[in-house]
Amino acid sequence: MAKYDRDIQIRPARMSDVEDLYRVRLAPAAARETLALPSLSFEAFEKGLSSAVESAREHQLVAAQEGRVVGMASLSERSGRRAHTGSVGIMVHDDYLGRGVGTALLRGIVDLADNWLRLSRLQLEVYADNAAALRLYEKFGFEREGRMRRGAVRDGELADLVTMGRLRD
Repeated sequence: MAKYDRDIQIRPARMSDVEDLYRVRLAPAAARETLALPSLSFEAFEKGLSSAVESAREHQLVAAQEGRVVGMASLSERSGRRAHTGSVGIMVHDDYLGRGVGTALLRGIVDLADNWLRLSRLQLEVYADNAAALRLYEKFGFEREGRMRRGAVRDGELADLVTMGRLRD
């Protein structure tokens, strides 16, 4: 895939990325702001990545900088009556927040969805108080569609989620 801002290389995930990706997933801010549980073992994470990498309907892009994987974005294509939609998820290592990694990953996912898969709808869920993520998604045309009150547990408390969608014209 193409090279993006600040020497960030966006490319498909490989199994050789698994250790770096597991470190990203366990970084405190990444673990706090994603909906994944921090208790997932390395072996289970590796199995999930393997399944996603081998799937024709699961797309995993990584952001690499100076040879190190520092983030990942996923796009899950739906099927049946929802085959025109895809669900998006992003995680960036704490040390690389605010450096354009999320922007580069989302640019790669949107390009894949629009120009290769021709999906007409992308959707995601984000914590309602994650202002930086909300700004990022809105920059790419995602709109707030609803609020899931007490939609997830974070730091032992029930927290609201915002559902967002992006429609391709």
